[in-house]
Amino acid sequence: MAHEDAGHYAAKHPGAEIDRAIADAIAGKEKEGRITCVAAHAIARKQACSPQVVGVNIDLLEKRIRRCQLGLFGYDRKRKKVVKPAAMVTKPLKTAIRKAMDGDRITCLAAWDLAKKMSLTRLEVSSACEAMNVKISKCQLGAF
Repeated sequence: MAHEDAGHYAAKHPGAEIDRAIADAIAGKEKEGRITCVAAHAIARKQACSPQVVGVNIDLLEKRIRRCQLGLFGYDRKRKKVVKPAAMVTKPLKTAIRKAMDGDRITCLAAWDLAKKMSLTRLEVSSACEAMNVKISKCQLGAF
């Protein structure tokens, strides 16, 4: 959803109901109506559910996700994203990104998996994607 749709996130999930345990966990981690990507993923692990389920509950509670671990959104008004194109992308990383692409994009999960497999930070992978003009899609939390 676009920035102007802020406060209407629940509309993405007609008929969905809030999971009280997840909602309580979100309430314990959110500040000023926002929860970090890191905290949302920690809740998913602790609640033994997918990040997507936590993301739906964040939407139903009309909270915002901040500080994407790939650097794509949620930082501040001047710098919506912190990821910058890498100055250089190694051939093995280029090959791995291309192989992991779904059409003309790479999913958030695939980017995370690449980072782990290649012992890189998630931001290094997203920076390489920026340099290659490869968009990252399908946020695990459902933010994009």
